[in-house]
Amino acid sequence: MTFRAPLIVSAEMGYGHLRPALALAQQLEVDLYRAELPPIALDHEVATWKRSRRLYEMISRASQLPLVGGAFKAGLDTITSIPRFHPNRDLTRADLGVRSLERLIGRGIGEGLVSRLKQTQEQLLTTFYAMALAADHHGYDRVWCVVTDTDCARVWAPRQAQHTRIRYLAPSQRVRRRLEAYGVPAGQIHLTGFPLPPSLLGGRQLPTLRENLARRLHRLDPKGRFVAGYERELRHFLPEWTGAIVEDSRPMLTFAVGGAGAQTELVHKFLPSLAPLLSGNRLKLCLIAGIRPEAAELFERALTDLKVDFCLFGHGDAPVEIVIDDTFEGYAAQFNQAMARTDILWTKPSELVFFGALGLPLQLTRPIGVQEYYNRRWATEHGVAMVRRPSRFVADWLVELLNDGAYARAAWSGFMRLPKFGTYEIADLLSQP
Repeated sequence: MTFRAPLIVSAEMGYGHLRPALALAQQLEVDLYRAELPPIALDHEVATWKRSRRLYEMISRASQLPLVGGAFKAGLDTITSIPRFHPNRDLTRADLGVRSLERLIGRGIGEGLVSRLKQTQEQLLTTFYAMALAADHHGYDRVWCVVTDTDCARVWAPRQAQHTRIRYLAPSQRVRRRLEAYGVPAGQIHLTGFPLPPSLLGGRQLPTLRENLARRLHRLDPKGRFVAGYERELRHFLPEWTGAIVEDSRPMLTFAVGGAGAQTELVHKFLPSLAPLLSGNRLKLCLIAGIRPEAAELFERALTDLKVDFCLFGHGDAPVEIVIDDTFEGYAAQFNQAMARTDILWTKPSELVFFGALGLPLQLTRPIGVQEYYNRRWATEHGVAMVRRPSRFVADWLVELLNDGAYARAAWSGFMRLPKFGTYEIADLLSQP
């Protein structure tokens, strides 16, 4: 039976849904479609999506403000609420999120997508739950849904979850157990891991990942304290380490803001501390503005005030590079190139916690939304993330953790303990007859 590529659909609600969808589209060599844009979205759907995205971004940014931020944070936590697992109780009942999404589907959200699916009979592969639930609601039975966090809210499953035709692709054991608790049949859930960018893996033997990690570990262990305890493991599990050529020994710290632009203002707190390390040629810094020009402008003003040289990513040899692009696809390409060179990823605990599997140690900022609290816990429990520290003293604790080999140990934990094959596992599942 000839393999027919699926229709891959995601939505711009931050980057968390688009990033894994793009990785799968690249692996399967198909286009990525956006749920909020034509030809997938009809005219009336486009307006609804715009309102939803603006509200989400406004609440996300407002939740980080002093004084008034508390009220917005409480609202965001309510919207993204995930019930506690313990004590054991029935979690199958529909909550406000499920009922609200049902109303939106009844008003036509997903109508354009369902119309296309019924005409083409394609498999749908989506990283946004609303599209999966819309197709399921209308009786379509060729639906795959990738969960994009380490835990998930009730809204990911339909009201009568025990009867759903959706096949879920779970990035963690916690998601698998959670979906079962919501009523999804165990046979409809596949534990695959998170789909990472193919360009950072290099193939099923992970050659690119392994080469990047080998060089990274040399930069993350300037005093040799990590190697002192792990040399035999390194030689056995990562032989690339012994022959790695490191042309620049400066570690690169990458600070990535979310798609909603929240926490951009942190640069004003940490840049003054880092400036001497950057100007003294002891550190490189990459600032990820994504597709938000206002974030890039804020970064540029802060660097100019501190008299620190900077350039756009890939366009110079300054100690600081800024990633900015007009489109998500363009940004994602630059971001993945930056990850290949990054030694420490400083970000909020979004879907980027899964990038710890690439051997990237994580320095996490404050969570935004309940799912990010669970992401932070998952990353910390797996030994890949550091606890949050005062941003204004970043140079002090950064050098300390580097000299102790702590970031190298976190990188090794991510490589050894986190799932790395999600992209290939999902591609294999979809190719089955």
